[in-house]
Amino acid sequence: MKKPPRVLIVEDEAPIAELVAVNLRHNGFAPIWAEDGESAQRELDAVLPDVILLDWMLPGMSGLQLARRWRADVRTKAVPILMLTARGDEPDKVAGLDAGADDYITKPFSTQELLARIRAVLRRRAPEHSDEDVHVGALHLDGAAHRVHWQGQPLRLGPTEFRLLQHLMRHAERVHTRAQLLDKVWGDHVFIEERTVDVHIKRLREALGEAACMVETVRGTGYRLTALQPADAPKDQQKA
Repeated sequence: MKKPPRVLIVEDEAPIAELVAVNLRHNGFAPIWAEDGESAQRELDAVLPDVILLDWMLPGMSGLQLARRWRADVRTKAVPILMLTARGDEPDKVAGLDAGADDYITKPFSTQELLARIRAVLRRRAPEHSDEDVHVGALHLDGAAHRVHWQGQPLRLGPTEFRLLQHLMRHAERVHTRAQLLDKVWGDHVFIEERTVDVHIKRLREALGEAACMVETVRGTGYRLTALQPADAPKDQQKA
């Protein structure tokens, strides 16, 4: 018999945690409750869950700090994290996603929405990845070593920006919609907003520095990586 998916609930408010746990249990999940980062870490050290529901505001270490810690740990970096918080402003959503959350759910939320998002994360297929070397112009990505160089100089990219750049470089000159990038970089069936792509494209451009112009916005469609530099483009295209 297949074991029910384990869901680690990291929430310091007992009534909320209990309500979530009851609904999860009634819908075929096995919830585990931790009221702070320390107890959550003990649960993770014992058995890895299938997904983590992580509250932003926690005593001691915040949800953002915990998300960053778990994303940096080889053992826990692949565990999906859904951030639960009352902070619904866009900068807060961006901060949660940048910290490593796979999705962001604003309180108060419906049980059905929470269940749908958990199921979506659990049934996603593994995103595209490759260990091959890719060269586009003076940009070089080493998939095996997880390094990127521009004109021989190393660049520092976060894990999501690396995967995003890798996909764009492997399919250079092709236009990709936001939905296509979500499927290929984040994984199929991930229940997150397309706005997430724009956030990480911005971070990718910042990391690329002088090579940022290689990542083009195709208005009304999506994004494309090109080897054609502005100085090399025909004058009529430079004005466009």
